[in-house]
Amino acid sequence: MTERSAVFTIEARPAPVSFDAAHTAVIVVDMQNDFGSPKGMFGRAGIDLTGIRATIEPTRHVLASARRAGMKVVYLKMAFRSDLSDAGAPDSPNWLKHLPMQAGESVTAPDGGPSRVLIRDTWNTEIVDELSPEPGDVVVYKHRFSGFFETDLDAILKNSGIRNLVFTGCTTSVCVESTIKDAMFRDYHCLLLEDCTAEAIGAGLPRSNHDATLLVIQLLVGWVSDSATWLAALEHPAAVPATS
Repeated sequence: MTERSAVFTIEARPAPVSFDAAHTAVIVVDMQNDFGSPKGMFGRAGIDLTGIRATIEPTRHVLASARRAGMKVVYLKMAFRSDLSDAGAPDSPNWLKHLPMQAGESVTAPDGGPSRVLIRDTWNTEIVDELSPEPGDVVVYKHRFSGFFETDLDAILKNSGIRNLVFTGCTTSVCVESTIKDAMFRDYHCLLLEDCTAEAIGAGLPRSNHDATLLVIQLLVGWVSDSATWLAALEHPAAVPATS
């Protein structure tokens, strides 16, 4: 008996794109407490979390629909080892750019327990409660902006036969853009859902960093759509013989 899989077509910019659910994964970039919770790194630094918090509800619906369709869900988490051995040398650009945000500093978690900014296995780097991973989801730690740099992400995706990636998360112009560009370089077909990503930089300007990234992606890297269009597309997939 021939195995069949669902193919869905999404209206997107610059053109509609069709994905096979069996070969598609949703990537959730850095939706962790340090970036999305008031007591995390961004909140402590006084960065406005409104945009990032607004992505949670549409992302929740996207993930639920992806799981129902049998797609893989992969969470990326920005975090360093407790000894900071993967953060870079004291004079490295990676460390110097994170130092002003108090990376590695000891803080108190909302439950009163100890935690540390951007450090693995602490409250700060847990996924926000509303988007907590479910059994079967994959969680990958990364220590640079791109989820592909010195991680197992590419191997995990290829071993699962994944060819198409749907991006959500934060921040749009930093870790999301870095990861989606690295994905395109590895020949993945990439779709970004604009209301499921957010960026605080330039949010009050006529054109923000978020807007600039969307333009770059739709012109040169992949496709751009939104959660409502995604959900509508998944309601009416076409059944076709699965391919390897």
